[in-house]
Amino acid sequence: MITYPLLQKCGTVGVTAPSSGVELELHDMFKQAVSRSEERGYPVICGETVWTQDRAKSAPAETRAKEFNRMMQDNSVDVIIPPWGGELLIEIIDMLDFESFKNKWILGYSDTSVLLLATTLKTGMATAHGTNFVDLRGEYSDTTTVMWEEVLATKEGESVIQYSSDKFQEKWDHEHPSPEVFHLTEKTTLKTLSDENVTLKGRLLGGCIDVISHLIGTPYGNIDEYQKEFIHNEPILWYFENCNLATTNLRRTLVQMRLAGWFDNCSGIMFGRSSANDTVENYDIKDVYNDLEQDLKVPIIYDIDCGHVPPQMTLINGAYAEVEVKDGKGKIEQWFN
Repeated sequence: MITYPLLQKCGTVGVTAPSSGVELELHDMFKQAVSRSEERGYPVICGETVWTQDRAKSAPAETRAKEFNRMMQDNSVDVIIPPWGGELLIEIIDMLDFESFKNKWILGYSDTSVLLLATTLKTGMATAHGTNFVDLRGEYSDTTTVMWEEVLATKEGESVIQYSSDKFQEKWDHEHPSPEVFHLTEKTTLKTLSDENVTLKGRLLGGCIDVISHLIGTPYGNIDEYQKEFIHNEPILWYFENCNLATTNLRRTLVQMRLAGWFDNCSGIMFGRSSANDTVENYDIKDVYNDLEQDLKVPIIYDIDCGHVPPQMTLINGAYAEVEVKDGKGKIEQWFN
């Protein structure tokens, strides 16, 4: 059975850096995010790892793991939101004390999704794939990003609905800061391989495919055990976002997942927008999706609001979801049961 944390209004946000911390020259930007959170009624406790970054990590693995464990055990911290992702979170996975974790939300994406997926698979506690902390520094949030708060405040036994964004950000423009952080200029259109309307149902699992794939074959990526122990063999509805993989590398990763049994009892797969997906020898991203659909015989949805091309929905690992795509627009309802 899945357990669901509950975000309390004015709950304390714990910010720790299990992957990358914040470089000195970006401290002011991070402090702005802290100020915005506190203005909105959410006090912030920052760990020491937040303020340092060297050799592709915020601190040695032992230091990062101890600080994260401490925040997960601390009753005064209500939700943990890392500043952002990074590269080497996987170094701390075998140092985490999963059995001591309190029932609280962990929210983030990118490299943080290694932590999210491993936590849900090991403990049955739902985790939240969505905004990172630094992207909450704006005067206000766009209508997609802002849903993180409502989603995490959903009570067990209830459901929450989100809709696809109207527009997405094609590229960053740091020279001209936006009041809502992102520069949303391009029309959002969700796509299916059949170009027909699609409805998918299942238990959500997923994250950044570049990094969560490294859990395959480890004690922290046991999908079969998770299905049996926590979701009673209900079908899994997977969502992925691709940060850096070219099409052939993405294809290899998806085949490895299939061979490892990750797609056994799968009801469908959703892919987020990506600025990666580089074509290799005429093998393009749609070829990847077509090959995967032929392998698995399940529907594929792509260009959803998920990942490194903002904004993104808040997707809950472990929640039961129904996703509808109709005429390029999407609706997702997640049940916390």
